[in-house]
Amino acid sequence: MPLLPVTRSIAIDSDEIEESFTRASGPGGQGVNTTDSAVLLRFDVRNSPNLPEAVKMRLEAIAGSRLTREGVLVLRSEGARSQLLNRQEIRERLFDLIREATFVPKKRKPTRPSRAAKARRMEGKSKRSTVKSLRGRVVD
Repeated sequence: MPLLPVTRSIAIDSDEIEESFTRASGPGGQGVNTTDSAVLLRFDVRNSPNLPEAVKMRLEAIAGSRLTREGVLVLRSEGARSQLLNRQEIRERLFDLIREATFVPKKRKPTRPSRAAKARRMEGKSKRSTVKSLRGRVVD
């Protein structure tokens, strides 16, 4: 059970990743009906001992519909005709999702417009009002 490095501080156990193989859809010549080249990867986010709680929560938010009710992340790859390339691609996608979940978004500090900005806005509104009021009918 080797550890697979994701970031400098996070590595996941290869036993946590469950891969199954199915037939890929689409064209593929004579071998399409005999080779199981598509890869279905399942990773239990909630029960992973190697992920910090904060990363688990952000990963669940990022995963969206790819996450089951039980907290299992399900990814599928069938782009390549080779099972090996699909396995590499799907693992890299999993690692990219985990890396994305490690970034903590910055807190937004609410700001207010300055007095000068409010004055400029009001001046612009009054100018526009004047222009529009001059568009009325001309009375002789």
